[in-house]
Amino acid sequence: MTKIDIIQEVYEKLGFSKKDAARIVESVFDIMKENLARGEKIKISGFGNFAVKDKKSRRGRNPQTGDEIEISARKVLTFKSSQVLRKILND
Repeated sequence: MTKIDIIQEVYEKLGFSKKDAARIVESVFDIMKENLARGEKIKISGFGNFAVKDKKSRRGRNPQTGDEIEISARKVLTFKSSQVLRKILND
């Protein structure tokens, strides 16, 4: 599913114009991005949790040459599904 598909679903199910549906979806994603950028967690009941975690720098290996390289510290986005969503997926 793409963002355009989500906009289409909002348009069809809620009766907004396509332009309004696009603004709503874009606004929700912008709010989520802003909160994640500040390091806040996003908890959506019945769906799951999004969180930003810090990964430390570490030594790695180039798989083609075998040379050791330094993998820099970075932030990663994690998602953990809720039990409700897991149940729906596994039924």
